[in-house]
Amino acid sequence: MNADAPAPIIVTAVMGAADFAWADGLRRAHFPPERNWLSAHITLFHHLPPSALDEIAGRLKRLCAGPPPTARLTDVMLLGRGVAYRVDSPELLAMRSELADAFAGMLTPQDQAKPRLHITVQNKVTPDVAKALAQQLRADFRARPIAIAGLAAWHYRGGPWDLAMKAMFRG
Repeated sequence: MNADAPAPIIVTAVMGAADFAWADGLRRAHFPPERNWLSAHITLFHHLPPSALDEIAGRLKRLCAGPPPTARLTDVMLLGRGVAYRVDSPELLAMRSELADAFAGMLTPQDQAKPRLHITVQNKVTPDVAKALAQQLRADFRARPIAIAGLAAWHYRGGPWDLAMKAMFRG
């Protein structure tokens, strides 16, 4: 794809450095390497129109002027052909809801659905491989806080995402 062509926008929450390093290490260890084009992330929106980038950037910056949302890892999720950690954060969901209201007429069916915040550490494997990893991760799992440090928008061009903008919480 042309790197300068308009591309759908993905919006994510940015994890704190230590939590990102932990999650990304798990992703590198368990995601099929030939399909692992991305770093660990928490997706808020999967597909916003590229024409909305300036408005998206402004809204993310305004949200990040306040304090970071509190968040917790609460469960190991089996995704069928993958595994993720569930992220529980009413404050982050409230921010997402505010953004969803602002972009209501532009949301895809996937982004209109109730969000299930998570960090994928494995995907695109057989169900048996996914079940085995879920069982392994559940054995040592303890719910714990996770730091949300900012919000980011990315261009999706079919492969690795290209960072469009990032704002860090300041409050």
